[in-house]
Amino acid sequence: MGLSAGTRLGPYEIVSPLGAGGMGEVYCARDTRLDRTVAVKVLPSNLSDNPDLKQRFEREAKVISSLNHPHVCTLFDVGEHEGIVYLVMEHLEGETLADRLIRGPLKINEALELASDIAEALDKAHHAGIIHRDLKPANIMLTRSGAKLMDFGLAKPALALATGATGAISPSTPTMSLQALSAPASPLTQKGAIVGTFQYMAPEVLQGAEADARSDIFSFGCVLYEMVTGRRAFEGKSQLSVATAILEKEIEPITSENPNVPPVLAQIISTCLAKNPDERFACSHDVNLQLRSVPIRATNNIGSVNRTREMLLLAALTILVFAAGWLGYERWRDAHKAVQVVQSELDIYAADVVDRASGGQVSEQFALSPDGRDLAYVARKPGASGTQLWIRHLNSGASTALPGTEEARSPFWSPDSRAIGFFSFGRLKTIVLSTQTVTDLCQARFYWGTWGSRG
Repeated sequence: MGLSAGTRLGPYEIVSPLGAGGMGEVYCARDTRLDRTVAVKVLPSNLSDNPDLKQRFEREAKVISSLNHPHVCTLFDVGEHEGIVYLVMEHLEGETLADRLIRGPLKINEALELASDIAEALDKAHHAGIIHRDLKPANIMLTRSGAKLMDFGLAKPALALATGATGAISPSTPTMSLQALSAPASPLTQKGAIVGTFQYMAPEVLQGAEADARSDIFSFGCVLYEMVTGRRAFEGKSQLSVATAILEKEIEPITSENPNVPPVLAQIISTCLAKNPDERFACSHDVNLQLRSVPIRATNNIGSVNRTREMLLLAALTILVFAAGWLGYERWRDAHKAVQVVQSELDIYAADVVDRASGGQVSEQFALSPDGRDLAYVARKPGASGTQLWIRHLNSGASTALPGTEEARSPFWSPDSRAIGFFSFGRLKTIVLSTQTVTDLCQARFYWGTWGSRG
């Protein structure tokens, strides 16, 4: 059609062409009402009168408008002007995944992030009953906010999963001529025939079965394979040879193409590319969960393994030398460190240290804190009717009675010297020294305890 700059389609003014988009042409345009940049997609003039293509075009508008998701291209408007049917979408700044892959494979962490975006978008579409049917790098835009799934022009409502999805082509199934199949392999979508792009088409679709969510998952596996290896999963000199490879050949081992691919990621891709749809992931949500669990390796670029190993070895040697020096210093300091002796006197009434009626032993009523700073003991204050838990700070010589510890016995410390366990009125209790908070833990049929290292 070749719309020139300044051409008006209703309120939209064409600025410049952006290229082909599925079965339409895409232009950068200005929305004169809202003063914003948009992308306008139109049918070519020689096809605008074709009822089938026009129906597909309208279907694309309905499909996109029903998908409100951050990783799906947003549809703003659809209209017709002087016989030209068009739809208006958000203008995406960035490049397609196909353009990015020209420069080689993506880093593993980058590929995983983008793949997760795509899987989320597919899951949203599949839950809405929509099968994309033409998932490929050219229909994925890379933006600052992540991947955006575009061009649902070949999409159709999802049907129930067909049984025997690898059946023979039926008489009513659209097919291609042998001449078309023998044509050079091309990433362009085949129109009026088997719907989709050959390099990314599921085996059951090539054999005439109805596409379903698992067919999109196969295409997604092809895209993910290309993202991490830099080459297509299935290649050939003609459409026929590509189709044969998809139907009969297994993919080249992913780790041999890129040693940096984690084995678990290679297994995810292989599962997506299973010939039998029943052996693939059941839904895109499951694929996304698996992708999020893939560990990221320290290196992502092909050919950087040796350099990374050298860096890790150097780091390990540095740590080893530092550790050896520190250990030697600690031993030297311990050997020359003066022993600190703490002497303290405890002025208590010996007869009141233990409740004689309980039959306890005097040795059970004292407990030295693990850090050696405090002594907990049971005593009865002169004139008091019962015993209580006391704490003596050995560095100051001051003694303090702890409230809420009446009739306490057999104290024992926490490993961090911050709390004391004790028994009182047949119950096991603890007290936190900083807040003097007493906690009643449980009934106790014994009067001795110790505090484990894990609480």
